[in-house]
Amino acid sequence: MADNILERVVKPGFHRRVYDVVRRIPKGRVTTYGRVATLLGSPRVARHVGWALASLPGTLTDVPWHRVINAQRRISFKGDPTRTDNQRSLLEAEGVEFDANDRVDFKRFLWMPDEL
Repeated sequence: MADNILERVVKPGFHRRVYDVVRRIPKGRVTTYGRVATLLGSPRVARHVGWALASLPGTLTDVPWHRVINAQRRISFKGDPTRTDNQRSLLEAEGVEFDANDRVDFKRFLWMPDEL
């Protein structure tokens, strides 16, 4: 069944669709990889959303990739502390706050589009 989901959702144009959703996240708000995946048709492809954002071409500077965090309300660490620090700095510059455990308060900062 998982293969059918991937064939249906992760197909040519998937990265562009991820970027289109992420562009909608307002400044000072965050969402999760899973919520982006749900908007694209399946919450089971959250990891693919992360891969799409990690491979974001440098020419697409209008995609606020930093506004997507994990479901544990944290920045996902993938072995690149510079990217993690940059993401946190970008979010804090927009007014997003982190608690003592490096978590974002979803009650205050979570973006919930009408389509979910």
